[in-house]
Amino acid sequence: MPELPEVETVRRTLNKLVAGKTIGKVTVHLPRIIQKPDDIRQFELLLAGQTIHSVERRGKFLRFLLDDYALVSHLRMEGRYGVYPAEEPPEKHTHVVFELTDGTELRYKDVRQFGTMHLFPKGRELEEPPLGKLGIEPLDEGFTFTAFREAIAGRSTKIKPLLLNQEYIVGLGNIYVDESLFLAGIHPEREADSLSKNELQRLHEAIVQTLQSAVEAGGSSIKSFVNGQGEIGMFQHRFTAYGRQNEPCTRCGKPLVKTVVGGRGTHFCPKCQPLKRRKAN
Repeated sequence: MPELPEVETVRRTLNKLVAGKTIGKVTVHLPRIIQKPDDIRQFELLLAGQTIHSVERRGKFLRFLLDDYALVSHLRMEGRYGVYPAEEPPEKHTHVVFELTDGTELRYKDVRQFGTMHLFPKGRELEEPPLGKLGIEPLDEGFTFTAFREAIAGRSTKIKPLLLNQEYIVGLGNIYVDESLFLAGIHPEREADSLSKNELQRLHEAIVQTLQSAVEAGGSSIKSFVNGQGEIGMFQHRFTAYGRQNEPCTRCGKPLVKTVVGGRGTHFCPKCQPLKRRKAN
């Protein structure tokens, strides 16, 4: 599933491709992609004539800001957007087509068919699901150490599943949690409330550094991710933990390990990320 760096990369490329363009017609070929409104015909009619002013991001969601509406889109596993000449035949698994008045089409393709779209009156999208209960943005100015500590303070949950929970911090998925915990030297099974202030500071810095580096590299292309211009990301060549089980740790040379934490495949170095047990009372 695309995480914050991949969605941010898509957002940036789509802004270059469609911002300022007007939608002439919308055709939905797979109704279940559209979660709101229930009436697919209404979805198509409401978008006709709307200008795309900008494409924004909230966590792993894209927000297309139009004249009167906000279209919230989640790519899920393999959803992707692309802009094509109207005369070019659509690829297989193209489920939603936005015909633009300049003779191009914004097309949404999704092989796995898990992606979603919600249409709201502009401004309402931040108050209702799926965006209404999302946590803090780790690349915003508001993601201070104090805000980070308050978001996870006092929680006995293991740190990895806590970081994956979008109600606390948004945009982090399996890849960037593994990478951040490795950079911070913290075992993924440590309870959040067992982390010292110094460890929390290292983790806060690691999250920001990892995400910024991934965005600069255009995200990670593990399977099928490409940006809005069809280009792959390059951060997968910089992985220090994720997907590197049995390979030597870049710090100590010991083999990295893969285990399961919170139901998710997890990669770490047992030496550089030791599991510190709580002291008995």
